[in-house]
Amino acid sequence: MNSMDPGKSAVPEPGVAPQPPRKPKKPWVIVKELSKRAHWRLRKHFLALDEADRLLRFGTVLPDELIIKYVEGIDFARDTVFGVYDSRLRLVGVGHLAFAPREQLPVLSAATSKERIAEFGVSVSASARGKGVGSKLFERAAIRCRNADIDTLYMHCLSSNKVMMHIAKKAGMEIQRDYGEADAYLRLPPANPASVLQEAVDEQVASFDYVFKANARAAVKWLESLSGFNKRD
Repeated sequence: MNSMDPGKSAVPEPGVAPQPPRKPKKPWVIVKELSKRAHWRLRKHFLALDEADRLLRFGTVLPDELIIKYVEGIDFARDTVFGVYDSRLRLVGVGHLAFAPREQLPVLSAATSKERIAEFGVSVSASARGKGVGSKLFERAAIRCRNADIDTLYMHCLSSNKVMMHIAKKAGMEIQRDYGEADAYLRLPPANPASVLQEAVDEQVASFDYVFKANARAAVKWLESLSGFNKRD
């Protein structure tokens, strides 16, 4: 049996190629549909965006008062909002899927025969970048569109928005650039039993994940309160 100095790194045997280091796996991103009750978390998420991120998300640097007005104006009965929570129940990713009559986007009038179209906007907190959060939000939005009988998903953003451009290219969207801005379109297949089941399962998993994180967060706060009470004694 060969002995090895634990303080030295292993040296590959002659003729054996060294194995490249494995890339760390990205964390599992869970996307949950949000209700109006999450509006204060949405407001907190958007207000935490710096000027550069606000420019990329909204196409302009919105001041705080307009951010608040935007959040308060979201119609949860018409649109769908998705979110990704971290372990502390902070929203680190938000995808807003806005539905509108086809006439409101004349550029899409020839692209679809459906009565409605869907426009997608996404924002990701700096702490969650590079983890696939934006792509997962987009995938969830695309499934919702299919199951809502929408066949065209639209994104409008600045051409300098690398996150949105990456999402668009990865999804195979048709991209048209003009004067520093970009329009991206994705034709979606119709719904089928698999897409309906996938959306139901995804939301159920997200609900379980939210309850687990909420209970864990409550337990931590309870323990912290006990610790503070004991110190006062």
